[in-house]
Amino acid sequence: MRPPERQAVLSRVALLRGLSPAALEALTAACYWRDCAAGAAIIDQDDPNRDVYFVASGRVRVTFFAQNGREIAFRDLADGASFGELSAIDGRMRSASVVALAPTVLASVSREQFWALLRAHPSMTETLLEHLAGLIRNLTERVVDYTTLGVQNRIQAELIRMSREAGVSNNRAILAPMPRHADIASRVSTNREAVARELSQLARQGLIERHHDALVVCDVAQLVEMVDKVRGL
Repeated sequence: MRPPERQAVLSRVALLRGLSPAALEALTAACYWRDCAAGAAIIDQDDPNRDVYFVASGRVRVTFFAQNGREIAFRDLADGASFGELSAIDGRMRSASVVALAPTVLASVSREQFWALLRAHPSMTETLLEHLAGLIRNLTERVVDYTTLGVQNRIQAELIRMSREAGVSNNRAILAPMPRHADIASRVSTNREAVARELSQLARQGLIERHHDALVVCDVAQLVEMVDKVRGL
């Protein structure tokens, strides 16, 4: 990827959108650029590395591996996303692992460079605070789901979250590529068989459809109503 192309992809990173062209050009030159193959480990939990990463292209997964080997997936990130901010802020070791789901190009800066950017560009600090607030709200919602919802409703709630991330249009969302049963299961603390049963039930109700390599959520509002009813909302 040539320098102008690198600068163009960094301009699409949400955390960097307030930077001027000159600041982006300087950051492009200062970043360490890395190509990752699908399946490559980028960060290991408890890693002392404190760099901040920007996803130029590709897709990565933030996940946690329990002592018994069970995987808990937190979120998938694609072009324009960033990760690693927490360790850069508090200086502590990584709290989760990150792996590449597809061939991915990453740009990264050191903790010191990241703090220098925040001090020099207040708009970037504001964007970071909004980003962290969104993470806290998302995790709070998940904790509430784990304590108040049964497995079926947790799967429905996860489909709602994935639909909103993908973009809802006319009450429909297209989840592409097709999410694997194991991936959904790891997000809601259940097994693949439970996910398969619930997706089959939702398909029979006409709420989801499988189209080639995508899962179409046909009625997001109905899913929301089903989950909110159990939540007592």
